[in-house]
Amino acid sequence: MLLADETHQVAEQFGVWGEKKFMGKTYDGIHRISFLIDEQGKILKVFDKFKTGEHHKIVLEYLQG
Repeated sequence: MLLADETHQVAEQFGVWGEKKFMGKTYDGIHRISFLIDEQGKILKVFDKFKTGEHHKIVLEYLQG
């Protein structure tokens, strides 16, 4: 499933929308965190330690492992 969250409502509920800092500036934005959620809505795994280019590999390895 792909989710569009233009109002940040879901991101705020999951705690992944908030203050960020980049090059000395502070702004609100999305934190790069992914959740594996089962059919009942239970969070099975949180992926929060990854480099963007490697994210898909980490998730696939987890699912295949």
